[in-house]
Amino acid sequence: MKIDLRSDTITKPTREMQEAMWGAEVGDDVFGDDPTVNALQEKAARLFGMEDALFCPSGTMTNQLAIRVHTRPGSDVICDKHSHIYLYEGGGIMLNSFSSVKLLDGDCGRLAAQQVSEAISPENDVHSTVTRLVSLENTMNKGGGCYYDFKEIEAIRDVCRERNIPLHLDGARLFNALVETGETPAQYGQVFDSISICLSKGLGCPVGSLLLGTHEMIREARRFRKVMGGGWRQAGFLAAAGIYALDNHVDRLREDHRRARTIGELFAARAEVAEVFPVDTNIVIVRLNDGISEKEYVNRLADAGILAVTFGKGLVRFVTHLDFTDDLLDTMQTRLRTF
Repeated sequence: MKIDLRSDTITKPTREMQEAMWGAEVGDDVFGDDPTVNALQEKAARLFGMEDALFCPSGTMTNQLAIRVHTRPGSDVICDKHSHIYLYEGGGIMLNSFSSVKLLDGDCGRLAAQQVSEAISPENDVHSTVTRLVSLENTMNKGGGCYYDFKEIEAIRDVCRERNIPLHLDGARLFNALVETGETPAQYGQVFDSISICLSKGLGCPVGSLLLGTHEMIREARRFRKVMGGGWRQAGFLAAAGIYALDNHVDRLREDHRRARTIGELFAARAEVAEVFPVDTNIVIVRLNDGISEKEYVNRLADAGILAVTFGKGLVRFVTHLDFTDDLLDTMQTRLRTF
């Protein structure tokens, strides 16, 4: 039996989630008459205290739709150099929005208000791009699942509002941050102009993400979603999974975090490991000693029945999730003893 810790995207719907899916009332979402999709969008908008929401196939699409709506060709987006929107979305900022990026070097991917302020393009310099968007990521994937101090987010918000620049959140794993900090979705809805949340990571849905924003922004995003091929039909079967996840799978994220910390402790005690990044949520990043190939190490783990991914030079990533139980954690510890 393989222990799959490559990502929290690999989960299968629980029996209860499947029952919710197959019992869903559906329609045609392109016509706007799928009642379960509409219910999910309304539920998410209420949860965050935002005006509207749009259900999409992926977090890449929701992020790219937000960028497309907020920017104009020739503008720039401020984000951390390790941001998902820059590294892992196929160059979408340039391809979809004809915009440039200003890459900042944050604290494990977390930006500071002063950095953002200094990076905003001068308004009257014709040689420069025009800054049209600031984007944050919480939790930060490349930062090992670390999360922001909300006061710093508020400070960044103040900078953006002073310069009339929208603030977007790639919140693919936002609920992982919220269960640790005790902050609420509504607090985030008050700070950001748009928010992307993923339902198919820690929340355990088979597919789907949501973009939240104003009625006008979502109206524009819906049009661009169609252009990108994101209009879907009886999507209520998938939306029902999202409703179930929001109702039942948020609090249990703490279990993923607890198991991730145990994995971090296991690898911190190993001779071949130079460092384990701080384990704040459900992501564990291990730095190997010099001279050890991360690719070969991942292959050796796979031979032992433990699946992980390489995450840069000398780095290996593990992600806990809904399908990774205490029994599997015990099995993993047993296998590592002879690894």
